[in-house]
Amino acid sequence: MMRGACLCGAVRLEADPAAAQAHACHCEMCRRWTGSAFVVVPVDAEGARFEGAESIRTYPSSAWAERAFCGTCGSTLYFRMTAEGPMQGRYFMALGLFDEPDGFPLASELFIDRKPAGYAFAGEHPRLTKAEFEAMFASDA
Repeated sequence: MMRGACLCGAVRLEADPAAAQAHACHCEMCRRWTGSAFVVVPVDAEGARFEGAESIRTYPSSAWAERAFCGTCGSTLYFRMTAEGPMQGRYFMALGLFDEPDGFPLASELFIDRKPAGYAFAGEHPRLTKAEFEAMFASDA
């Protein structure tokens, strides 16, 4: 069980990750939302618990997902699948929220063709383009 909080502590969370791995998204929405790549840990709906939920604000960023942040300090909290299907309700929680973020190696990068040239993540892991990721997502629907 991982524990964490937003910057001001208004939102506290506990999460039981679906996998001990992190993923980074370089899409334009994630970059604009976080100011960089959005590095996340996947958490199934039943594996997430929140205190201070009244401070959570959500934004429906697409027809299939919402993004959440703390209404007090603005900290990025999670991306959550809202569309019907096998991933409905799954959270992708910001790794930086957790008190102990170690032990979650980077398992993939998404939208690698949208990544700014000024930075790169080290290590061997899958790096999917926008088209490759969207094709994979479409096959799950």
